[in-house]
Amino acid sequence: MDRKWILDVLTDLRTFAAGNGLPELAHRLDDAAQIAQVELASVKTKDKLSAHGEKTGSFDRYTATSGNA
Repeated sequence: MDRKWILDVLTDLRTFAAGNGLPELAHRLDDAAQIAQVELASVKTKDKLSAHGEKTGSFDRYTATSGNA
């Protein structure tokens, strides 16, 4: 299933926030959309690698450890 629908939802929320006096929320939704784009690209890459039988692992950004240890 295509996961890009989340970007449309975040854009709609951001538009509503900006148009209704919620500038901080609009700004944070911009940040959320950027994060979503990065993560969606990462998932797409992992899906492609998995389809070819390559080990993908994971990375915990909070502890800076790799799931492939």
